[in-house]
Amino acid sequence: MSDADDSLETDGGTATRATAVEQRFGTSSQALLGRAAILLVMATTVVFLIAPVVITFVASFAQEWTGVVPTGFLTLANWKQALGIQQTLGAQRGIGLGLVFSALLALGGVFINLLVGVPIAYATVRYEFTGRDWVGTLAVLPVVPGLILGVAFLRSYPTLRSLVSNETFTVIALLIGYSLLKAPYMVIAVRSSFESMDLQQLEESARSLGASWPRTFLTVIVPNARSGIVAGSIVCWTLAAAEFNFTYNVYSRGPRPFSLFLFENISNNPFLRAAAAVSIYFLIVAAVTALLRAVGEHGFAIGGET
Repeated sequence: MSDADDSLETDGGTATRATAVEQRFGTSSQALLGRAAILLVMATTVVFLIAPVVITFVASFAQEWTGVVPTGFLTLANWKQALGIQQTLGAQRGIGLGLVFSALLALGGVFINLLVGVPIAYATVRYEFTGRDWVGTLAVLPVVPGLILGVAFLRSYPTLRSLVSNETFTVIALLIGYSLLKAPYMVIAVRSSFESMDLQQLEESARSLGASWPRTFLTVIVPNARSGIVAGSIVCWTLAAAEFNFTYNVYSRGPRPFSLFLFENISNNPFLRAAAAVSIYFLIVAAVTALLRAVGEHGFAIGGET
């Protein structure tokens, strides 16, 4: 046995193995320098992305912003104007019931995405079949923009509006549009979870214990993919709630969807009122994100420990 091998066995080999790793991959000072560089890049990126959100939120409580920084803290006038609680000259109606309306519509789109996206992601990872690559490719591509899909929807179902009320037509159209436009994000997120799992081994283990295929899929396969499902749900809801192009084309009547609320408050309005509207959106996204994570974690725990 060589001296190097003898040294690896001294004191359990822990310290000497670390020394051997340092000699092979570089000194500890080089590792610390690389770590510091990575952390610096990450911190810079986070600050660059978060700073506009923080500045916008803070500015929404200011009375004016004519200089370098906003002034006249603290006021809720911008928030009241955005929500329609306080009307001013030229002010449009606030969001009202549109907050709940938009949240429920986006959640409905997420539910459809789960019913469609999870099986597609599972099938493209688990099974070999003719055209699997094409199905996988099309499933993760946003086939058409919201503007084009909105026009196509109106032209494809011209009689639907006459069969139902305007409010019902708006709900149906938005649910279909949100689910179609955001489905690729669900498939991508869930498929990444399935690809990290040995699906065949999980299925065979569960089936050997007497579980049926539906029970195996719902209580073993799906809970193991919960990280991807929760992430996909959050992304789909966030994007659906702010989807403007499709909403603008198909909206007919009823509570204003949130994307139209943002458009009304940002267009031809003072920046501070627009900042309040955007801040409302940030808060709703944060609240729904926390809710989806909590429901996801709790719900998957019912199916069994993963």
